Amino acid sequence: CSLLAEKCPVDNAKLTVVVNNIAVAEQIGELFIHCKYGCRAAASSKPAAFEVDPRGCPFTIKLSARKDHESSCDYRPVRCPNNPSCPPLLKMNLEAHLKECEHIKCPHSKYGCTFIGNQDTYETHLETCKFEGLKEFLQQTDDRFHEMQVAMAQKDQEIAFLRSMLGKLSEKIDQLEKNLELKFDVLDENQSKLSEDLMEFRRDASMLNDELSHINARLNMGILGSYDPQQIFKCKGTFVGHQGPVWCLCVYSIGDLLFSGSSDKTIKVWDTCTTYKCQKTLEGHDGIVLALCIQGNKLYSGSADCTIIVWDIQNLQKVNTIRAHDNPVCTLVSSHNMLFSGSLKAIKVWDIVGTELKLKKELTGLNHWVRALVASQNYLYSGSYQTIKIWDIRNLECVHVLQTSGGSVYSIAVTNHHIVCGTYENLIHV
Repeated sequence: CSLLAEKCPVDNAKLTVVVNNIAVAEQIGELFIHCKYGCRAAASSKPAAFEVDPRGCPFTIKLSARKDHESSCDYRPVRCPNNPSCPPLLKMNLEAHLKECEHIKCPHSKYGCTFIGNQDTYETHLETCKFEGLKEFLQQTDDRFHEMQVAMAQKDQEIAFLRSMLGKLSEKIDQLEKNLELKFDVLDENQSKLSEDLMEFRRDASMLNDELSHINARLNMGILGSYDPQQIFKCKGTFVGHQGPVWCLCVYSIGDLLFSGSSDKTIKVWDTCTTYKCQKTLEGHDGIVLALCIQGNKLYSGSADCTIIVWDIQNLQKVNTIRAHDNPVCTLVSSHNMLFSGSLKAIKVWDIVGTELKLKKELTGLNHWVRALVASQNYLYSGSYQTIKIWDIRNLECVHVLQTSGGSVYSIAVTNHHIVCGTYENLIHV
C-alpha cells in the first residue's frame, strides 16, 4: 500500500491520512491474538519468534481489546512497592505477598522514622510512632514547603525571562541604530522607484484600455468566434503563503476578498483589488480546512476536525465553534438563511441565527461521503458514491435520485438545463 511509505513517490511530500478506512480498521480489530503475558521466546534460532507459554496467561483476546486486557492481566509481572529487592511477582500474587512482606516502611519514613517490618508489626508500630501524632502538622509543613518551592521556581522563571528580554532589547537597540542610517538611503531609493512604477502602471493601464476597446469593437462586429482566450485571460499573479495543499476557495465580492482553506489548518484572507497580498491568517481548526461558505457577513469553515467555525468578515475574528459531525466536514453551502454541511452518510441542515447555528434536520439515506453540495432557488443537490440526490429545500425531502458511474461524486455544477458532476475515476457526467 502506498500509504505505508513516508513520502509521496511523485512529489516527495509527506503523506497523511485524510480519512481512516473504517471498515478495514474494524476487521483488523476483530482478529484474535494471544495475550503477550502468555507467550515466551521460542527455542528456535529464528529471531523475534515466540511460542505459547503454558505457565502464562491462557486467554486469547481480540486485537481491539488488547490494551484493556493486558493492563489488568493477572499474569502481568509487577514489582513489590515496598522494596525493589523483593523477587519479581505476578499481579495475581501481589496481594498475598504484601501481607507477608518484611519491608513495609513507616509512612513517616521521610521524616526520619526508621521502622521496617511486616503487616502485623506495621499496625503495632503506628500506635506508638512518635510521628503519628504530628502527621497533620508535618503535612501542613510539607504543603507550605511545596508552595514555597513552586513560588521560587516561578520567580526563577520570571527572572530568567526578564534577563533574556533585556538581552534581546539591547540587541534590538543596537541593530536599530545600525539600520537607521540605511533606512534613510533606502527611503530615497524607494521614492524614486515608486515614481518610476507609477509611470509604468499608467502605461499599462493605457494599454489595457486599448485592449478592452479592441475587444468591444470585435464583439460589436459579431466576430466573437475567432478570438483567442489567451489574449483576454492573463495571469495577474500568484498568491503564496500556505504550507500545504489548498482545498477550497471562497470570494467575498463586497470587500474584494478571497478566502483560501488549506491542509496547514489555516484560512488565509487575500486582497484581490489593490495589494494582492495576504491580509490575515485565520487560525482555529485542528485539522485540514476542507470547505468554505459565505452567508451575509459571516464566513463558515468546515474541517477534518469535525467542526464548523463561524467568522465575522468585518473584523476577521472567530465568533463561534460548532461540533457539527462525528466525521470530517467535507462540504458547505448556504441558501434561504440555512447552512447545509456534508459528511459521512449525512447532511445536516442548520438555521442561521446571528452567530449561532441551530440544527434543524439531518438528511440521511446517503450511501457514502457527501463531498459535493450545490443549492439553487428551490433545490439542494448532493453527491456521494455513484449517486446524486435532489432535495426540495422547502420541505427538505428527497424528490429524485440520479445514478451515475465512475466512483464517488467530488463536484457538482448546475445550469438552467443540465446537472454536471465530476467523479473519482476521472469522468465528468452531464
